[in-house]
Amino acid sequence: MLSFPTTLTPLPEIIDGLPNISGWETEILSVVNQDQPVFLPTTNIRLEDVNAVFAIALHMHQPTIPAGNGGTLISNLQYMFEHPNEGDNHNADPFAHCYSRMGDLIPELVNQGCNPRVMLDYSGNLLWGLRQMGRGDVLDNLKRITCDPTYQPYVEWLGTMWSHAVIPSTPIADIKLQIIAWQHHFAAIFGWEALARVKGFSPPEMHLPNHPDALFEFVKVLKECGYRWLLVQEHSVETISGQSLTHKHLPHRLIARNSQGETISITALIKTQGSDTKLVAQMQPYYEAKTLSKQQIGSVFVPPIVSQIGDGENGGVMMNEFPSAFKQAWWDMVNNGGGKSGVVGMCGTEYLELIEAAGCKPEDYPTCQPVGQHQIWERVSPDNSQPEAVENAIQELKQINSNFHMDGASWTNHISWVKGYENVLSPMYQLSSLFHQKIDPLLQTDSAEPITRQSQYRNLLLHNLLLQTSCFRYWGQGAWTDYAREIYQRGESLLQTTARL
Repeated sequence: MLSFPTTLTPLPEIIDGLPNISGWETEILSVVNQDQPVFLPTTNIRLEDVNAVFAIALHMHQPTIPAGNGGTLISNLQYMFEHPNEGDNHNADPFAHCYSRMGDLIPELVNQGCNPRVMLDYSGNLLWGLRQMGRGDVLDNLKRITCDPTYQPYVEWLGTMWSHAVIPSTPIADIKLQIIAWQHHFAAIFGWEALARVKGFSPPEMHLPNHPDALFEFVKVLKECGYRWLLVQEHSVETISGQSLTHKHLPHRLIARNSQGETISITALIKTQGSDTKLVAQMQPYYEAKTLSKQQIGSVFVPPIVSQIGDGENGGVMMNEFPSAFKQAWWDMVNNGGGKSGVVGMCGTEYLELIEAAGCKPEDYPTCQPVGQHQIWERVSPDNSQPEAVENAIQELKQINSNFHMDGASWTNHISWVKGYENVLSPMYQLSSLFHQKIDPLLQTDSAEPITRQSQYRNLLLHNLLLQTSCFRYWGQGAWTDYAREIYQRGESLLQTTARL
């Protein structure tokens, strides 16, 4: 059982009609920065009995849009229910079912004698939207597998950016605000103890910053917020010598070096292949793991891990084929080793805790860095790194190679989150700048109640975070960029009219 201050009272989930995304920063950080093992005390798997491992994660998200009555902020899922004849909005009910069904599938399989595992990644927008819609039934179903000691050993939640912001183009000053907002919201719904168990991080769109300073700040914030590892897309990273990964089924140490020459690192599990929901829906990671055998880390032989994440609701294959394929895989494991030996499913933190208990050390993991950084560090000596030298190297590389960029890399490399979206990005950066101009000086003052606990602050923060939602830069120009402009205008107006906090 994880321990943390017993004086903590449950957090309110909704405050003055807004999601709880700020105000308890000190308490949050005290809870998440615990060193105790999460899965080791309860896992029913012995590492020596295992040949290979797979881990699957389901990513769930619906954006918040200003499209309710009178332009109120509502979930896109609510909009789908209210406008069933537009586009694929007829999928609203199947989507809602997908958000809930793991709360049924896990207990069903456990009660059948199976040993299932799943990792869950839900955006803050979606969690808030479900509550706004009165879908407490979905949240209660998720609480069962999150909070009930009978089922929680089979489920791991992954942290993420509250509003599904892609990290490389998120203002650096807002990365921590996004991450800690999600932690607030999650703790308010599922409780402090559940938050203390969230140790892995899932970047929206698997989008990893490759600019040295953005990556460094991202990894620094992850560690400050208690995260031990993150999931990365294999094509978004390279070896330190600039090659493709050769040990993609082992955990890696992601190295972040900034333009000042400072370095920091965090454990990364490698999500293999591209974005194909079929890989998860048809349980491909299980069948791939069957082809693998133990590999060496330092002096220890460990089972390799096949890590995969996919949208948990998107596409017919996930909506319709996943439940039966998911069940079939766990039944198959029961018939081949009892579900606890041979090839098994694990959660990411469970796997890392088991191999480290067996003697693996993170410093012995193979190392990686974001794609493109080898070319920078070829031109800039790490021992004499200066921001100007790094920027000069980046500009030189862009001139040599028109495809070289510092926009980050994701599972959707055919789509840019930057090009063609200046009409969203410029207001996004502008609102963030205005927000920090107003708020940052106030945070330096002493007050009995944290400024971040005030509703005016929370409303300003909400609009700042919402404008960073990736969906406003995915569907092309039109309704979605219009939504972004409306959120910007409201945020700017709030900043102008809000009285001194």
